Amino acid sequence: MKYCAFLRGVNVKGTNMKMAEICQVFKNSGMENVSSVLASGNIVFSSDKNTDELKIILEKAMSEHFNYEAFLFVKTAEETELFWTKNPFEKNEDFHTYAFVGNENVENILINEFENASKSENEKAEIVSNIFYWRVSKGNTLDSSFGKVLGKKSLKDQFTSRNINTFEKILKKIHL
Repeated sequence: MKYCAFLRGVNVKGTNMKMAEICQVFKNSGMENVSSVLASGNIVFSSDKNTDELKIILEKAMSEHFNYEAFLFVKTAEETELFWTKNPFEKNEDFHTYAFVGNENVENILINEFENASKSENEKAEIVSNIFYWRVSKGNTLDSSFGKVLGKKSLKDQFTSRNINTFEKILKKIHL
């Protein structure tokens, strides 16, 4: 079965990793057809194991190899496709849209955090098919009150986010 692993905190805040090295860790852990998409920690691979087993195996391997506390979220190819196809926001050059990959029910935590945050003009969030989407005007991602919530240490093992366009690139790689 084909999967995508979404790693949290790769190549940000001093946690620098080469994608080729991450791919090798995946191969050494028994994954097949391993390749990376962009430098933000998106690894496409095949395995006969289930997502729960893969999360445990790969987090342990990554933590040991890179000597850091690894958090990753594994989705099947079909689940990964939903992040792209269920996006509720129309494409607009003035905005970034992010989809959040995470633990079960993390979308409810995120929508609660979003509702309690102050918002910039036209900043929106929506849950579709248990996926949390966030739209923010370009240039406001890091300044947004909600954007600051995303860096909370208490949430670091709960989710990671990707720009919606990243999912399109991942799907192209999955469907090769």
